[in-house]
Amino acid sequence: MPSAPLFWEREPGLAANLLMPVAALWDAAGRLRRVMARPQRAPVPVICVGNLVAGGAGKTPVTLALVDWFGARGITVHIVTRGYGGRLVGPTRVDPRRHDADEVGDEALLLAARAPSWVARDRTSGAAAAAAAGAEAILLDDGFQNPAIAKTLSLIVVDAGYGFGNRRVMPAGPLRENLRRGMARADAAVLLTVSAEKPALAATDLGRKRPVIAAELRSVAGERFAGQRVLAFAGIGRPARFFATLRGLGAEIVDERGFPDHFVYRSGDIEALSAMARRARARLVTTAKDFVRLPMAARIGIEVLEIEIRWPDPDALAAVLARVILSAGANADPVQPIR
Repeated sequence: MPSAPLFWEREPGLAANLLMPVAALWDAAGRLRRVMARPQRAPVPVICVGNLVAGGAGKTPVTLALVDWFGARGITVHIVTRGYGGRLVGPTRVDPRRHDADEVGDEALLLAARAPSWVARDRTSGAAAAAAAGAEAILLDDGFQNPAIAKTLSLIVVDAGYGFGNRRVMPAGPLRENLRRGMARADAAVLLTVSAEKPALAATDLGRKRPVIAAELRSVAGERFAGQRVLAFAGIGRPARFFATLRGLGAEIVDERGFPDHFVYRSGDIEALSAMARRARARLVTTAKDFVRLPMAARIGIEVLEIEIRWPDPDALAAVLARVILSAGANADPVQPIR
């Protein structure tokens, strides 16, 4: 995915206004697709972790945190993802020892390291394969705008640091669909914050018609970078969030290089970055999502800043997921979708 235009982040201006007719067609096409769809129901609960903006909002770390949450309650979850950036159509169960990012995409490799994960362009087929393999519940990574599969519960991940940009629909802005209608279809919102960033949104900005679950993105063993010279690079939805996290840990960033989301690194790219780091006497650091896209031979000497989700109010999360818990172990009858 190419880098998002800068005007997506600002108040609507000339570029956004000129693209409004195209944005209206995009939104209308999405609404027509939902009206015409006949969602199919999986034999186990399906929890969708989606978002309303193009690019990264934090869906993958939230999905991984939910894997741990369900696992702690004895519920076997499988993940179904499209496998963006990969060439396999699926449904294919991801094996990190056998598959690479070119086949299944970077996110699928990260997810499969923690839970059984399936790449499937057809999410319904992926859910069926997961259920047949023993899943008691399915986490649908992305897919909120995909009406082909019925969702038991839909969670919208909102990046508090970015918000909804200029609040226009693509290509006039970053929204995948109309903000009001999209939020109305969600059962709850996960508001994701990073301590090093100033939030652009608060929970009250998301309205009062649905629960808002607070989530904090924090580093794992990030203190090792405090006071260290680092050269940071990232090809994710918002590289600036990664750089801000490093600064918040006390790292001295001598240079930062942002690449488009899902950027395919070649050996020459990494050789150039490594040479820059050596000249600056800095440690070369990237994200886990970027690391799995690097050529194997180019990974030596590159450090990874791992991240995880913390739930400041676990009761709020439990309240939203309670009905899924009640139905996840009941295999006698398929779960009726909420909407």
